[in-house]
Amino acid sequence: KPPPGPARLCRLNERQIKIPKANMKTTTLLAVALMLMSAVTADAKKKQSVWPDGTAMDQWFGDTAKVDVAALGKQYVITDYGVKNDSALLQTEAIQKVIDTAAANGGGVVVVPKGTFFTGSLFFRPGTHLHMAEGSRLKGSDAITHYKIVKTRLEGQTLNYFAALINANGVDGFTITGRGTIDGNGKRFYDEFWLRRKVFPKCTNLEALRPRMIYISDSKNVTVQDVRLVYSGFWTNHLYRCSRVRYLDCYIYAPTSGYPKGPSTDAIDLDACSDVLIRGGYINVNDDAVCLKGGKGTFVDKDTTNGPCRNILIEDVEYGVAGAGVTFGSEAWDCSNVILRNCSFAGTGNLVLFKMRPDTPQKYGNVLVENVTGTPKNGIRVAKWMQFYNLLDRPDMPRSGVSNVTLRNVDVRCTKKFYDVQQSDKYDLCGFTFENIKAEDPKGGFNTSYIKDCRVKDVTVNGVKY
Repeated sequence: KPPPGPARLCRLNERQIKIPKANMKTTTLLAVALMLMSAVTADAKKKQSVWPDGTAMDQWFGDTAKVDVAALGKQYVITDYGVKNDSALLQTEAIQKVIDTAAANGGGVVVVPKGTFFTGSLFFRPGTHLHMAEGSRLKGSDAITHYKIVKTRLEGQTLNYFAALINANGVDGFTITGRGTIDGNGKRFYDEFWLRRKVFPKCTNLEALRPRMIYISDSKNVTVQDVRLVYSGFWTNHLYRCSRVRYLDCYIYAPTSGYPKGPSTDAIDLDACSDVLIRGGYINVNDDAVCLKGGKGTFVDKDTTNGPCRNILIEDVEYGVAGAGVTFGSEAWDCSNVILRNCSFAGTGNLVLFKMRPDTPQKYGNVLVENVTGTPKNGIRVAKWMQFYNLLDRPDMPRSGVSNVTLRNVDVRCTKKFYDVQQSDKYDLCGFTFENIKAEDPKGGFNTSYIKDCRVKDVTVNGVKY
């Protein structure tokens, strides 16, 4: 079973403070404290209002208010429409009929009540939403035949493949809410993947025939909040060409030890997306945690189905085992204005990972990692990435590079290497800043001489100051 969710951090605010009426001295002291808190809060908001490239951050990123399900329209409780609480009875058509009924009536909230409901791929329509009541479980089928083959986006390309368990295309304002569980039921898919790898060591993700859990595409103003997303057969959340997306206090889990591990169960894949807020919650998966995508290949910038990732804010997340707090690539080529802050790490592969493909012109920049603690395997890593390498002839191939990257206020104990920034003749590194860092690792070392315009201030690795 997955571990319980992370302990909630207690946040002090004005509404939580009760001022005794009879004690003027206490009242005065608390009033002063409130003034100081307000000043600190104002200062924090001021700092967060600017992206690493100096542009203003939209006020939308400060809106972490939860969606009020009652304001979303009529609620369609699936058991009121003939769907049965049965963990073994496949009810894809019956549940889809409820979604379609809600859409036909002008929209509303499809409610999964307490109980377990077994289904294949479901498709949400404009105006519809999904609410998982506490104690509910939407359990995906472990037979790939129960997932429709549709035109979709995977691994930087558009192709015919299996739909996800939950699908929403062109559904502006779509929400997934509630404290219930969406269960990908992935163990059988995991077994099949690892068996294929034994027979065909070069077996790719697509050849293993597995469904993602959630796929949302070409949609704006999307919110996923409070839900538990566990055991996805493939990527857990995949968003393609979406903007103004919020993930608030979600619990995302796939097995990372024992047998079988959940291969390629990425927590949140952002594919050509902009204006994304990921705040709070817990991530433990057997691959990338938050991964930036957008396309790959020698002519990636010439294909209109590809796109950049812009304005990504990740904060207050508790990471367990995963590839990195944020990963750039390997199916990414243009990523800018990415902030990872106020997060903790326990066994995570990297704080931040840049995958550099020699067959793809990549420009990664304007990245800030700050106020992070814990025990990742590595700190910052920049490495050449040769998976599915396929360089074509292009005389005007743009030069790849990573620029304007800042790590500050970092306190970590790495089990491998804090600083693993590899130089290469295939890409350029410039404009890095390391400030107020305390790190420990088994290897030590902090040679930044090959980074152009690198600034180092108050950096200590294994007790050695740089």
